[in-house]
Formats: sequence, C-alpha cells, structure tokens
Amino acid sequence: MSTSTKKHSSGCLVAYGLDTFGDRWTLLILRDMVLYGMRRYGQFLSGEEKIATNILADRLKHLEQEGIVQRARDPENRRSYIYSLTDKGLDLVPMILEIIRWGGKYTPLTPRRKKLVGRINDDCAGLLQEIRQRVQNPVE
Repeated sequence: MSTSTKKHSSGCLVAYGLDTFGDRWTLLILRDMVLYGMRRYGQFLSGEEKIATNILADRLKHLEQEGIVQRARDPENRRSYIYSLTDKGLDLVPMILEIIRWGGKYTPLTPRRKKLVGRINDDCAGLLQEIRQRVQNPVE
C-alpha cells in the first residue's frame, strides 16, 4: 500500500473501502486501537502479529492521510506521537466487530475471544457505545 492517497477512480464503494482500510495490517492496527486501546507506535510494534516498522509507519501515515486516525505529540515524550481514531475511524468500529463475529463463527475460539463474540452477539449496541466512549476519553 502506498502512502499516497488512492484515487478511488472506479467509483465503486467496495473498491473505495478496500483502498482505504482493506489490507491485513491496516485492519489489525484499527483492531488494536479499538479493542486494546493502543495509541503509541511502540504499542503497535509489540502486538502479537509482529508488524514490521516500515509497514507500521506506512499504514499509520495512510490512515492519517485518509482522516481515519489523527496524530498528536505525546506530552510525555515530545519526540513521539499518540494516535487516536477520528469520527471517520470510529465509524469503522461496527465493521470491525462484524469481521470478529464472522471469524468467530468459522474458527476455534479461546475463552477470551468466545466472550468477545458473545458480547457482540448479545449486546453489540452497548459494546459500540463503550468503545466509542473509551476511544473518545482515553485513560493514559
């Protein structure tokens, strides 16, 4: 994925979505922000999928260019940044939860993941509200 914004020239809404957030690493970064509250570069690097630094930098830059995340100086370390979801990024949360629900239907689940899928199935609206609140009012 190039760091330059794609042109989305076909006018197809599926193609636009895939150009914007449709690769593995981008979705995993968004998942980490939504479910695990990750906001710093080093936190993303420590994820279990072990994203490479060049890919992480590229995806974060792309997400920022697309208006899905915003970047601000870390007040604790002025040389680094904190990333947060914008309203456009928060609008992707239901899609991420649906991917999790779908995956939970077709793959074996750990107890923790089973609990998450159960919560999505039983109270998706409540979970969405909690995520939106947590993302908009992060605890450092």
